[in-house]
Amino acid sequence: PCPLSLCSPLLRAGRRRRRARSHATSGMSPSSSAAKVVAFVGADGLSAALAASFTRSGAIVRFYIDPKADGSAATALAEQGGGVRCASPAEATRDSALVVVLSDADGVDELFFGAQGIVKGLCKEAIVLIRSTLVPSHLEKLGQKLADEKKGIFLLDAYIFSGLSDELKQNIVVVASGRKDVAERAGQFFSGLDKTIYFVEGEFGCSSKIRLVNDLLESIHFVASTEAMFIGVRAGIHPSIIYDIISNAAGSSRIFVEVVPKILSEDPLLIDFLKSLKKHASYVMDTAKAATFPLPLLAVAYQQLIHGSSGVIRDESASPLKVWEQLFGVNIVDAASQQIYDASKLADQLVMASKAAKRIGFIGLGAMGFGMASHLLKSGFSITAYDVYKPTLARFAALGGLTKDSPEEVSRDAEILIIMVANEVQAESVLYGNAGAVSGLPAGTSIILSSTVSPGFVTQLKGRLEAECREIKLVDAPVSGGVKRAADGTLTVIVSGTDEALHCTGRVLSALSEKLYLIKGGCGAASSVKMVNQLLAGVHIASAAEAMAFGARLNLRTRRVFEIIQHARGYSWMFGNRVPHMLDNDYTPLSAVDIFVKDLGIVSRESSNLRIPLHVSSVAHQLFVSGSASGWGRYDDSAVVKVYETLSGVKVEGRPPMLNKEDVLRSLPVEWPEVPMDDLVSSASHDSKKVLVVLDDDPTGTQTVHDIEVLTEWPVEALTEQFLKLPTCFFILTNSRSMIANKAALLVKDICRNLEAAAKTVPGISYTVVLRGDSTLRGHFPEEADAVVSVLGDMDAWIICPFFLQGGRYTIDDIHYVADSER
Repeated sequence: PCPLSLCSPLLRAGRRRRRARSHATSGMSPSSSAAKVVAFVGADGLSAALAASFTRSGAIVRFYIDPKADGSAATALAEQGGGVRCASPAEATRDSALVVVLSDADGVDELFFGAQGIVKGLCKEAIVLIRSTLVPSHLEKLGQKLADEKKGIFLLDAYIFSGLSDELKQNIVVVASGRKDVAERAGQFFSGLDKTIYFVEGEFGCSSKIRLVNDLLESIHFVASTEAMFIGVRAGIHPSIIYDIISNAAGSSRIFVEVVPKILSEDPLLIDFLKSLKKHASYVMDTAKAATFPLPLLAVAYQQLIHGSSGVIRDESASPLKVWEQLFGVNIVDAASQQIYDASKLADQLVMASKAAKRIGFIGLGAMGFGMASHLLKSGFSITAYDVYKPTLARFAALGGLTKDSPEEVSRDAEILIIMVANEVQAESVLYGNAGAVSGLPAGTSIILSSTVSPGFVTQLKGRLEAECREIKLVDAPVSGGVKRAADGTLTVIVSGTDEALHCTGRVLSALSEKLYLIKGGCGAASSVKMVNQLLAGVHIASAAEAMAFGARLNLRTRRVFEIIQHARGYSWMFGNRVPHMLDNDYTPLSAVDIFVKDLGIVSRESSNLRIPLHVSSVAHQLFVSGSASGWGRYDDSAVVKVYETLSGVKVEGRPPMLNKEDVLRSLPVEWPEVPMDDLVSSASHDSKKVLVVLDDDPTGTQTVHDIEVLTEWPVEALTEQFLKLPTCFFILTNSRSMIANKAALLVKDICRNLEAAAKTVPGISYTVVLRGDSTLRGHFPEEADAVVSVLGDMDAWIICPFFLQGGRYTIDDIHYVADSER
């Protein structure tokens, strides 16, 4: 299928401006762009690529680079950008309509106001776009001084970066802030450029503030990545295995994916990257100090950046990697040189060689456990379950599962026993407590422990089970992926244990997982990898909270900050997943604050056992502890942002603004000038055997049509009868909106199979399926659409048309609007 992609507002803004340029009636038209001069003062790889785009659009490019600067930047601008090098800023900017300035805080006054500075060459009406490391207060002073020195010159603040998301990869993103009319006029220079997204955001200084938020995230993610890799290696895991798994897990970030290979390969450019991070982090710290805003995570990360970039061990020069190896007591380069293996391929081989097992005991039907157990039930396993919460047992019994009154009863006839409880205390209780499972286990049974527990607990449990002398086997198998993926059988499962234990459980583990990794090292190794993932995931949630609260203190629009960071280097999987909860002020628990009190507590305890200091993750742990102590322990883990909100008085919540209803409707295209129905009917062939079949998820749709048959049952015979009538259309009332998503999808599959069978009995008939309902709001989208495709095959396209004028719900440019009375 080719479903419509709901792009971010940032991407839509760039596309809208490109479409709009053909309708421009003022400013710089595309035809006149060739006569314009664009100047660059200062250079790096980004400016070279941007200059090249201007050159391709027909503009004349000039540039000035300080002779003391890196010569490679000048070469890149001359060769890639096609620019002409000038002897001074004044020469480069003379007669330039647009000037792009890249400057550090040091020397900016001389660059602008010196004897041959930028101001000396500027012509009236010129626009200066500055990307600088100046803190916001200094940036404002620069703007005021420029206005005093030379009238009719316009200064815009810019955050310019390479897009890293799938949507904007290989694009240059220019976020400009300042006077709206000036920023929009500057946009006309960028509208004709290829691979460039330009849009306007807020008052002067906003762009630099957004960059500070991104720099905060980059710095914390860098130090967290370092801590994660070193504790993982200390725990005995090959660093390449850690990298391969985490890069595709919830603990991933763009910094992790980019930086870890540099660490493992001893990349000599790492020191430059580190020094740049340190410098930018210092600007963030200065801004936070001026704004009186606490940044505990960045503060400790900044100290680590200082230490790593010091380049000294016992008064001798050393690379950052050697400094960290000294700090953590781990030789990560030697570890990386050890023989590598493919954890995913090992898992595939395990599944192929594993034994069949049907009788499964399952203890722990929480949010994750219930999904896992119900999926195994649907997959053909016989599941007997226990949970302390009786209503959950009743729900499971309603699905066809068996239930017992104690862990001991569940374990009596089990070939495999799965433990999916919240923590080590509960695991201990269900295994060895009153009526515990171990006492009832038959000899030779395998236990799969899927709870997130410490590696030390798993190792101790294995020893205790061996002491039973009943050949009870243990598989260390923590899981990741969330409630929905648990129910779908698409979890990421990391396993370790003895060969015999793994061969006995491979098919069950495969049934639960989309990605299955087998880690060498025996019981505890898999939990070590999960610990590394949770370290990163917890730090990334906490850093997202710190970043968004900091953005709120800087008076930025938090939703816009989120949209921009999604495409920048500061993005992490957890940032993308958890920040929407903060913006909506919706802390309905999907994973609770107390979960990370536990998981980062495991990290803290293991770091002590392994004698390895973890600074950033320890501070993140304390933030979650603070949230729990404040009464938010059972809230969604994103509620850690409330710690910052309470300390500083800011609100991260970014509700969309209330809009006037008439203004929204005026933004729609003009209506079709005439009623098109007659033309549509006459253009349709009366000999056509194409039938439109509408699956309606509630009765609303069937109540709005006439002379159309509505089926409430769909056996093959009834559908065949409909096709034989050669109708233009008929409805099938599914009422699937009232069902859970899994059942709705199964129902749609059943209907589609019957449609396919019925159509084959009627020669020459063909049909199109339409799913009618509030699919993107209250229905099951894309689950029902995916169900149709799974039976009928790929479609040419998915056409999504959410619009309900009378009900006050509209979707315009991928944005949902909901009417509030007549407003």
